[in-house]
Amino acid sequence: MKLDKLNLDGKKNSIEVLDKVFSVKMNKRLINNVLYKTNANYKGRHAKTKQQNEVSGPTSKIYAQKGTGNARHASKKAPIFVGGGIAHGPKGELSYKKRKLNKSEKKQSIATLISEKNKNKELLIFSDFNSEIKKTKDMHTILKKFEILKAIIILDKKSKENIEKSVRNIPNIKVTDINHFSAFDLVKFKKVVFTESSVKELEKRYS
Repeated sequence: MKLDKLNLDGKKNSIEVLDKVFSVKMNKRLINNVLYKTNANYKGRHAKTKQQNEVSGPTSKIYAQKGTGNARHASKKAPIFVGGGIAHGPKGELSYKKRKLNKSEKKQSIATLISEKNKNKELLIFSDFNSEIKKTKDMHTILKKFEILKAIIILDKKSKENIEKSVRNIPNIKVTDINHFSAFDLVKFKKVVFTESSVKELEKRYS
């Protein structure tokens, strides 16, 4: 299939793209599963309390088992005592298993979401940024001209080097490359922007 390719002056050309990346049927069940796993892995589970075996101190009984008239107790490290271990408390990040995404899930979810962006006319393809854009003001003018106000911009290496500095202080815009974006990014941002070279890299990686 063919899609429009824009120049910075607004002129349109066409670019040939693969149907299996840019025209895939929506699979909501797959997307929900991928987003669930991605969000679960993003969460930082840093809270941790000491279990009974981790509290420092003697392990001897606080008094004899029988003859005192009191209830039976072990050491002061027991959860019922102040300063003892915490029963069933958070165990820290290492106790949680990261949810795994297999390669086919990743590829299919990315292709599905990009196809949906294309269907909703929220996908733009530009010619490569061959010259450097130094000023944030100039980059903001370009983004405003093409109504790119909340977007992820996925670039090839050269284009990224040429515009990364000018765009990094503009809110609601994320600049990245083919290797560093996820399905969550495609859902979070309203529009997706590629360059001609990054489209070719995308097709090699996700077709």
